[in-house]
Amino acid sequence: MDKKILIVDDQNGIRMLLTEVFSSEGYQTYQAPNGKIALEIVREHAPDLVLLDMKIPGMDGLDILKHVKKIDSSIKVIMMTAYGELDMIKEATELGAIMHFTKPFDIDELRLAVNTELHETPTTLGT
Repeated sequence: MDKKILIVDDQNGIRMLLTEVFSSEGYQTYQAPNGKIALEIVREHAPDLVLLDMKIPGMDGLDILKHVKKIDSSIKVIMMTAYGELDMIKEATELGAIMHFTKPFDIDELRLAVNTELHETPTTLGT
């Protein structure tokens, strides 16, 4: 079954870019421009991973993160921010975000992080 990614960002260009990148990687992608739509998608489609912008009008990224984790604590969340708000990043980590990327981010680094998180295979060290 395809892994599902929800992209939550109020900037249409970012959503389109990330949808294109992750669709071409074989993921089923969903987009949400705000928290209300994001949470509807989380309830309806149970994504495996959410790429979540920190600054979204209405309900900010931390609020969305709290709600996502309440709905399903196993959903992985990667935060994206255009600002280096260390206190918000720290709080997001405490709330369960697995990592964050600062915009403008390197798309290859983000892709690698997502692929790593969604295709975790236990590795054994040594021989």
